Amino acid sequence: MQDVTLLKESLPYFRRFRGTTFVIKIGGEAIKDRETLTNFAEDIALISSVGIRVVIVHGGGHQISEVQEMLGIETKMVGGRRVTDEKTLDIVKMVLAGKMSVEIVAALKAQGVGAMGVSAVSAGIIEGRRRPPRKVSGGGDEIVDFGFVGDIVNADISALNLLLGNGLVPVLSPLGADSEGNIYNMNADLVASRIAAEFKAEKLLLMTAVPGVMVDLKDRTTLISQITASEARESIRKGMIAGGMIPKVEESLRALESGVKQVHILSAVEPHQLMLEIFTQSGCGTMLLP
Repeated sequence: MQDVTLLKESLPYFRRFRGTTFVIKIGGEAIKDRETLTNFAEDIALISSVGIRVVIVHGGGHQISEVQEMLGIETKMVGGRRVTDEKTLDIVKMVLAGKMSVEIVAALKAQGVGAMGVSAVSAGIIEGRRRPPRKVSGGGDEIVDFGFVGDIVNADISALNLLLGNGLVPVLSPLGADSEGNIYNMNADLVASRIAAEFKAEKLLLMTAVPGVMVDLKDRTTLISQITASEARESIRKGMIAGGMIPKVEESLRALESGVKQVHILSAVEPHQLMLEIFTQSGCGTMLLP
């Protein structure tokens, strides 16, 4: 009976979102084990089956750091953002366009979802340029040179539309290149936000290893279910939002300013949070408001 009730509650959302585009970003730490990845793939299978167009953008920070440790290369983070020297860039390319892309596509295949892994270098999806040294939120007064980290100059979603039009789910690795072919490590939240803006997506969903934006990461009761742009910026300034959550929140706000209708930050670790957020009235995680 509970399943029937849940189905009745979900039907209006099936109808409402059919034919719309969702951009879903999944972090590397959030899918570091097989069970979590399988749960994620099951959710994508259902979302796709009701006629929602899905673009997945994935990170791989946890896996990149693991390989760096194995090779004795120091991981340097500033304000939740990775400093990328030449050796680190090689690892980033191997992990993102290789290991992570293949594993996500294979998990989707196991659930009957046709997916194709592509890097954002492909077909000029993301054109970038090297990020100039600058101060960043959460990094104090230090001027930071991030190395081979890129900012977005232009985005072209025509290749993604081609895949979607042929019934495939694009699985996008956040690597970009400039006009001279130099490759840059891109923040996955930044890429997801820009892709969502180009599509004018119905939803941008950022899936993380935590339940959402929390005042105290050790206390689930401090989860913020809704937060406005002004409140979020003040929380970053006061240090209440810190570390890797800073770029997620900042890119969420940019997405809203660019025409994305709804932005959510939610857990990928707890099973089927995507389904609860999209297809039930109660939802979960944190909703970002203009």
